[in-house]
Amino acid sequence: MSFISLFLRTVNESVNDFKMIQPYSEPKISTGGVNITEWKNLTKEQQTKALSKDWFIYFSFRDRNTGKLKRQPHIKAGVNKLKTKTQRMRFLKTMQRNILMLLEQGFNPYADNAKFQEEFLNEVSKEKSKEVVKPKVIEVVQKPVEVIIDANELQVVDALKFGLDLKRNVLTNNSYRGYVSHINRFIKWLVAHKLEKQSISSITKKNVIEYLNSVLSSSSSRNRNNARASISSLFKTLEDNEIIKENFVRKINVLKTTPKRNKTYTTNQVRDINEYLKKNDPILLLFIQFVSFNFLRPIEVCRLKVGDLNIEDKKLMVKAKNKAVKIKIIPDMLLELLPDMSKMNKNDNLFTPNEIGGEWNVDDINKRDYFSKRFKIVKDHFGLGIEYGLYSFRHTTITHLYREIRKTCSPFEAKTKLMIITGHTTMVALEQYLRDIDAELPEDYSDLLKKQNGKSHE
Repeated sequence: MSFISLFLRTVNESVNDFKMIQPYSEPKISTGGVNITEWKNLTKEQQTKALSKDWFIYFSFRDRNTGKLKRQPHIKAGVNKLKTKTQRMRFLKTMQRNILMLLEQGFNPYADNAKFQEEFLNEVSKEKSKEVVKPKVIEVVQKPVEVIIDANELQVVDALKFGLDLKRNVLTNNSYRGYVSHINRFIKWLVAHKLEKQSISSITKKNVIEYLNSVLSSSSSRNRNNARASISSLFKTLEDNEIIKENFVRKINVLKTTPKRNKTYTTNQVRDINEYLKKNDPILLLFIQFVSFNFLRPIEVCRLKVGDLNIEDKKLMVKAKNKAVKIKIIPDMLLELLPDMSKMNKNDNLFTPNEIGGEWNVDDINKRDYFSKRFKIVKDHFGLGIEYGLYSFRHTTITHLYREIRKTCSPFEAKTKLMIITGHTTMVALEQYLRDIDAELPEDYSDLLKKQNGKSHE
């Protein structure tokens, strides 16, 4: 750890005020030769050029021999490894503030730092007696010493926001929204416990465990595990960028959870729901048929644009959970239900509240929630509980297909054929899915029971 960082952690809050000529100039930020306030007005080429140059903190300190201010070595501290303007400015502003604090406390870059450190720590040890540390006369050396601020001395909130800026560039809007929500709640907890001004390196595994316990006591183990995953991911980013030494959050255990089960519908329930929707909500019915016949998740249906459907080749492209884009066939059964889409705008949403093909400028999660609430009217009409949902239609159709294929194929052959239809990437994933929805059921075993009870089977 550099001496300046040590100084920042232990310096007294009270500052002696001396009436003397200012021995230093205020630290300033150099931003690649451009005016940072005009950043939005720069061309992409100008921004790239500025980011290719070194950004740093600079200041001057008065030379004791000449009495003139002398420019000190530039302070970079790894800032030029950061790729965006926002990340660099957040980091540099923190360094600028900390360097100014050091200079105000009497730090002298010409001093012998080893001796200064020893004397300073001796004075700090007397702080328990609440005596004000008096300035010491320090022997001046002629060679300037480069000032370095350790990255792990960022205040915890600054470090977390720095990590969020990096995460914004690699997560989708929907994923980032949930992610930042977890981190913001963690920050609120840190503030409530007066830890927000601590250095990021002072946050311990115990602190995070205490926060996760508070999440568990107020919600569920599932929410607690989700919060743990988000914090661990952010700390991994900080570790990768050398802001912290180790991501200790990954060592915190994951609690066992009981996942919510979406029940499959019976044949009669599917028939009754279809008849009801034909009369009362044809748009919602078509939405459900995309879930059923194309085995899409509701949020994947919400993402569909008109242009994602290639009617001529009977294919659709969808942004899936586990890959950027996947291509699925559109079965004839579903094609027959589609309206004429030849005159629709290819950039419009396929599903909107009032029509097929139109503008709907709402986030995907909000679209999914809208159709879920719309389907609740149907559930209430039929007296269906919370265990039934839009996702249940996907389970229902996959269960039906598997059992139909099993009539003429072995379990392995049936799963191999089904895997191509459903889009599961591995046999293990498909088998786990089929177990979860109870798609695989045994044949009638009454004959075995009769033998067990000593009765012959006629």
